[in-house]
Amino acid sequence: MIENSKRIVFKFGTNILRNEYGDISLSHLYSFIEDISHLYKEGKEILIVTSGAVGLGAKKLKVDTSSSTTLKQAAASVGQPMLMGIWQDGFEKYGITTAQILLTEEDFSNRKKYLSLRLTLHKLLENKVIPIINQNDAVSPSELEHASFSDNDKLSAIVASKLDADLLVMVSDINGLFDKNPKEHKDAKLISKVEKITPAIEKLASGASLGGRGGMITKLTAAKVVTSSGLYAKIVNGTVSGIIRKVFDDNIGTTFLPNQNLPHKKRWIAYATNIMGKITVNEGAKKAITENQKSLLSVGIEKVEGEFKRGEIISIIDSQGFEFARGVSCYDSSDIEKIKGKHSDKIIEILGYKFDDDVVIKDNLVLI
Repeated sequence: MIENSKRIVFKFGTNILRNEYGDISLSHLYSFIEDISHLYKEGKEILIVTSGAVGLGAKKLKVDTSSSTTLKQAAASVGQPMLMGIWQDGFEKYGITTAQILLTEEDFSNRKKYLSLRLTLHKLLENKVIPIINQNDAVSPSELEHASFSDNDKLSAIVASKLDADLLVMVSDINGLFDKNPKEHKDAKLISKVEKITPAIEKLASGASLGGRGGMITKLTAAKVVTSSGLYAKIVNGTVSGIIRKVFDDNIGTTFLPNQNLPHKKRWIAYATNIMGKITVNEGAKKAITENQKSLLSVGIEKVEGEFKRGEIISIIDSQGFEFARGVSCYDSSDIEKIKGKHSDKIIEILGYKFDDDVVIKDNLVLI
């Protein structure tokens, strides 16, 4: 039950944190802090993923960052301490300690870094600290340039799924998911509960929001990650007074129900932010993986794309280009290029060594 959620991740987007002039809306932010403080004192464990650093920095520097990655990085480095200072000062008034956590894609895609991060965040929560999390835009140009990895909706979902949260709350400037775009259709109806995110549900999403890097599409993607990990997700309208205290109300916003519960390692494989390469397989290999839960063998591989190393996560696609699985490669891409289409008993003859008969073992393979 959503009301029994103990560990909650709140994600605040750029638009909900600023006013019509592009400045931080202190009244909004402090109202969120006050309501979160009540949840904290009721025994909830809270993590916050916050946007807004680039916008704050751009305002301070009086620059337009829309066409320059370098300017965005500069703005982020100026805006991040300002943003963190506001959150920190607000929570200090309620006697709550916060910690700043800045993350890059590699913190999740590199398993050693991910496990270290996980331990750190768990230790902070054990010590009653609220982590304030943002992407480290100042040093991660790829996160600023590519929308699939740059939105904080995706970041918040990864944090929630990998930190054993019970609930992800995405605080936006819209009431939730509608059956049609409410900005274009006055008769649009709010969908209060989504049992499973199907292709039909995904078609209801619109594009990115003005000023931010996310939109309903990224929120649905985040909800898909979370619900596949056995957690609840919710979209609520942060402009509604006291909305944080109403997150457990079924009549508020859109609630996405959990529908699967992947083990921790498979969550990491499925939702790692860096996919280092692709392998195209034939129909026989696809059937063996999807229907018979078998490992990926070299004989079923048709094509290798990208450069990756043994132990990195790769995408597995069929001959039509559809991604159906992800897994941890047992070989470098250069090795797979040499052994593709060949039987496993030929690997040592071709390479001079063999790590495994499988290119991706079934225990390190997840269907998408």
